[in-house]
Amino acid sequence: MDLAWDDARTRKFTSTLGLITSDGPWGPNIMCAEWSRHISYTPSIMQLNINPAHATADNILKSKEFGLNLAADTQASLCSAAGNNTGKEVDKISLLKELGGEFYTGKKINAPMLKGVAMNAECKLIKHENFGDHFAFIGEVLEISAEPTLSALLYHEGKYFKLGEQLPRPPQEVMDKTKVLAEKYKKTQ
Repeated sequence: MDLAWDDARTRKFTSTLGLITSDGPWGPNIMCAEWSRHISYTPSIMQLNINPAHATADNILKSKEFGLNLAADTQASLCSAAGNNTGKEVDKISLLKELGGEFYTGKKINAPMLKGVAMNAECKLIKHENFGDHFAFIGEVLEISAEPTLSALLYHEGKYFKLGEQLPRPPQEVMDKTKVLAEKYKKTQ
């Protein structure tokens, strides 16, 4: 089955937004990637899914590294600017600087890193593989920092959100009942 990139059936996921930084044949670049996530604690590993036609894909393949800057809930305009322009035609680092974005040079990688984000991870590419119309880039984290006072920007059905009301955990009686039922339905080896 093939689906369009904006098919309503696939827009039900809620995700954070990675502002992916790189430097390579297209120069210093930043793109907004909905498909960016942490996939392992030990060792710490991140994954990006990027269309191979994007400048960022070329940069990562050549440099073997990338920055994953998890957008803060105050950075929707930076995400839109990074996501609605191509690094093959626009110097997006300069564009984002004009919009108030501030950058620093990575400590462990040769790519710009964005300030004011919820989390910065500098990654060394350890594997990439083609899945359909996207490459999966897998990177080991070399350096990571997080700003505890900032919340990540959320993306759902093409719109930006910030965390709102925290929902309570199930009541203790539900947790107790779940524990009893889990024992009741425990599989035997």
